[in-house]
Amino acid sequence: MLCEDVRQEATGNFIALGIIGVIRVPKMPIVAGKLCVFTRWVAGVGEFHENIRLLAPDQETIIRKCETKFALRDPAHHATNIAVFAGTKFEAPGVYNIEVVVDDVMKLRYPVPVVVVEPPPGAKKPPKEDPEAPKENI
Repeated sequence: MLCEDVRQEATGNFIALGIIGVIRVPKMPIVAGKLCVFTRWVAGVGEFHENIRLLAPDQETIIRKCETKFALRDPAHHATNIAVFAGTKFEAPGVYNIEVVVDDVMKLRYPVPVVVVEPPPGAKKPPKEDPEAPKENI
C-alpha cells in the first residue's frame, strides 16, 4: 500500500496515513516530501529479500528503490516492512508503478497515476515557473 506516512502506536499497531491511489498536483515537476510503501508478509518460513521500486512512466527508469531483508520464523507469524521514499521528484505527469519483488519474484505491481489538476474556480493558481526558485513539495 502506498501512503503519505506510517505511524506505530504504543500497542504495536500501525496507522497508515493518507492512502494514495492517485497523486494530484498543481504543476510539474514536483517533489513529494515523503512517500511510504507498507507491506506485510505472512504464511511462509525462512529468510527473504524484498525490493520495492518506483518506476517512471517509461516502465524502465527506477525513480526510487528500497531493499529490505526479513524473516518469517513460523507460519503463524508476520513481517511488516515500510519503505520510505523521501524527496521523490516527479518530472512529468503519467502512470508510475510500484513494484514489490521478493527473492527476485514480482509479487505485486500497481499503477500510481500522477496528474496535473487545475485549481477550483477562484482558487489561487500556482506561480509561474521561475528557474531560480526552489521546487514546490507535495
